[in-house]
Amino acid sequence: MSLAAYVFDAYGTLFDVHAAVRRHAEAIGPDGQAFSELWRAKQLEYSWVRSLMGAYVDFWQLTEQSLDYAFQRFPSADPKLKKRLLDAYWTLDCYPEVPAVLKGLKERGARIAILSNGSPAMLASAVKNAALDIVIDDVFSVDAVKAFKTAPAVYDLVTTQYRLYPHAVSFQSSNRWDIAGATKFGFRTVWINRYDMPDEYKDYGPALILPSLESLQFGI
Repeated sequence: MSLAAYVFDAYGTLFDVHAAVRRHAEAIGPDGQAFSELWRAKQLEYSWVRSLMGAYVDFWQLTEQSLDYAFQRFPSADPKLKKRLLDAYWTLDCYPEVPAVLKGLKERGARIAILSNGSPAMLASAVKNAALDIVIDDVFSVDAVKAFKTAPAVYDLVTTQYRLYPHAVSFQSSNRWDIAGATKFGFRTVWINRYDMPDEYKDYGPALILPSLESLQFGI
């Protein structure tokens, strides 16, 4: 199969969504991991609910709202940390293999892009902080269609811009629900199963399952 573009989800795939809490782990206290997991879960839940309601707001607002909820659920975490955690979210760490993988794919002549729920400003900051702006050709934000994944219009942003058939695009995500949506759209999909999670949405399975992005640079 000839793949003209490699498109990546951002949060959880290229960027570690738990890095913000980890940077302030001592200040947050013993509930830090559960706090971070709930923050992320609510962030995604709010995106799905708002898409179903047709009540779009950008992902940054959902990030703030879900953080407020996490503080309410975990009284042991000091709400005064809110600003520090939100500031950290603009500069999330990328996973260690990411720069080399993206560089390798680009050197093989493929287009490299991000397709994310993130707002344009959030994504620009994360990409620049990780010095990925020199290898990423395009950043597609759902803000352009005012709907979150897994709306088909989100995935269509890539094929319309690049004038490609879906099967010419390899889409990588650590989120299994995102892989299901992209598979249904027609992308060749690769599930980056970083935490060895059980499979689901089996009627829309990925072409490949990998523990990290590392193997992609070898032409898989």
